[in-house]
Amino acid sequence: MPENDRVSERRHVLVLPDRDAAEEVAEELPDRFGVAETPQLFRDALAGEDDAEDAQWLVVVEDPDGRLDAAALDEFAAEHEGWLEAP
Repeated sequence: MPENDRVSERRHVLVLPDRDAAEEVAEELPDRFGVAETPQLFRDALAGEDDAEDAQWLVVVEDPDGRLDAAALDEFAAEHEGWLEAP
């Protein structure tokens, strides 16, 4: 397959400490980074965790054009006590 025909889809995963932080990040992403698609939120319970309060939350941002700056996303997540998961 020629390289020009390949679709390069990129996805960024921001890890946040709780649901409130994840929801706030998801709401701010369009204004701050021009994200067109609504980010997806997921609860990431660690093995053995039953309490949702102790779970981390993931905000998944689709970046099909690869235009989002990973360092800027990491700094943004850090403002909410989170981080950008390494690819």
